[in-house]
Amino acid sequence: MSNAPQDFDLIVIGAGSGGVAGARRAAAHGARVAIVEAGRVGGTCVIRGCVPKKLMMYAAGYGQALDEAAAYGWQGLSGQFSMAAWSDAKATEIRRLEALYRDMLASAQVTLIAGQARLLAPPPAQQPMAPLVQVGEQLLRAPKLLLATGGAPVTDALPGLDAAMTSNELLDLRRVPASLLVVGGGYIAVEFASILAGLGSAVSLAFRDKLPLRGFDDDLRCRLAQALGARGITLAAGVGLTALERQGEGYVLRRADGSLLRGDAALNATGRRPHTAGLGLAELGVRLTEHGAVAVDADSRSSLPTVWAVGDVTNRVNLTPVAIAEARAFADTEFGHQPQRVDHRSAASAVFTEPALASVGLSEAQAVAAGHPLSIFEAEFRPMKTAFTGSPARSYMKLVVDGLNDRVLGVHMLGADAPEIVQSLAVALTCGATKRDFDRTLAVHPTTAEEFMLMRSPVRRLPA
Repeated sequence: MSNAPQDFDLIVIGAGSGGVAGARRAAAHGARVAIVEAGRVGGTCVIRGCVPKKLMMYAAGYGQALDEAAAYGWQGLSGQFSMAAWSDAKATEIRRLEALYRDMLASAQVTLIAGQARLLAPPPAQQPMAPLVQVGEQLLRAPKLLLATGGAPVTDALPGLDAAMTSNELLDLRRVPASLLVVGGGYIAVEFASILAGLGSAVSLAFRDKLPLRGFDDDLRCRLAQALGARGITLAAGVGLTALERQGEGYVLRRADGSLLRGDAALNATGRRPHTAGLGLAELGVRLTEHGAVAVDADSRSSLPTVWAVGDVTNRVNLTPVAIAEARAFADTEFGHQPQRVDHRSAASAVFTEPALASVGLSEAQAVAAGHPLSIFEAEFRPMKTAFTGSPARSYMKLVVDGLNDRVLGVHMLGADAPEIVQSLAVALTCGATKRDFDRTLAVHPTTAEEFMLMRSPVRRLPA
């Protein structure tokens, strides 16, 4: 190993969405930046998460579109899905996106260093300098470090779970399993359960809670459970899970009530944990939470004053746009002399099931817990497009409104185009829109989104 460290103004660990955004923004402010990545450039979202997952979701959607087309007069349409063909096309697209990320770093004059990073304490004479960064035989040094290492699937939630696929492996499948056992009830679990069901797999979804998607509004959770069941997905809810076992060519999931669930393939979707192992953080005194996340303040600074962290490794709001915003705020504050903080309350989220759902702001339960008196507005209906085909599918919309000042505290939707509609309405919430603002907005007709403008009478009022 060279004894002379290479000097930079900032070293970023992790070249995912947050790390790349922070590195480029700091470089734009004139900083000399290095970014270290042990895997592929682009991180979870681009390489093995949001992007390939949504491409798989689109693939599943074409099957339903073919079925619906007959009701609209299209004749002679048929098709057979090839997972291998989709997988090859997906791999080509991910390579293209990775190349774009590499080009963006190069254009910003950010030095990309491949390898596993480990942080080392600086010599006593150089305290309180940031830790040195060792990458193979190289030593790197900078007065500021940004950790953006993301998260990794949990594999020890119950015995035998490490034998199942994670979302990483599922996205590389070459064939659709005849039956799939999904363990978990979070967004990864319900998304892949929905997608694989759409591709023809017989799916069982097993989780301990009574409803999927803990943390979302309960009215959305109830209706999503009903919609998944209507699509033929078996929901095995409300019972503890004890072990996953291999039996022959398949899997068996044992439940606390003695019942068994079987599948040709199994997906571990029990969650993700911050990727902090092997970095040497504990040895340096960087405080971690009980879940292994880097504990940070409102400015993303860790307990070590020269180390910051953003994105999933902090386990705050684990969404790609949030990681990007946190990283840019860090760079603007520390290198651009433009102090910025991210308001996590305005982060919208979406779950790409069929039907999709999306939320921004407070759920009804969260608003009650915060002490708001509430007016709750709802709309539920069969959308024009699917009602025409005879489908029983329904859309559901909900506004959570402060009963004192009329401000809209939460927007929630289940149904076609929910992520796109709620994303637009997130602007209104960020600007402090009131229910009166919604009421006086002229609607576009006929659209699904107009229902948010047409809710007139609250379905219930809740005192503070």
